[in-house]
Amino acid sequence: MTPPDSNEPLPWFLKPRNVRRVLFGLFVTCSLFFGLDFLFALTGYDKHPYFQWEEWPGFHAVFGFVACVLLVLVSRYLLRPLVMRDEDYYEKTSSKTGDKTDV
Repeated sequence: MTPPDSNEPLPWFLKPRNVRRVLFGLFVTCSLFFGLDFLFALTGYDKHPYFQWEEWPGFHAVFGFVACVLLVLVSRYLLRPLVMRDEDYYEKTSSKTGDKTDV
């Protein structure tokens, strides 16, 4: 990857102001939906759950967050060591001459 030219403007997502705007928008949206779920629980709105725990306010938000964190942790600490290759997997160097050999 080449470094960006100093004359070119930064891409939209590399500007810290825009990243803060997107994160703020996500937090506000998630908070609104979480609050809406509590509002449904207070008014007695029936969400037609299949399981008992799906009636709990905020269940789907918490379940989604925990599932995402577990997915990242499992992929990082269990799956990554299984599929990771050495740095020189495609270009092995011989220890005596330093020449690259094809595999």
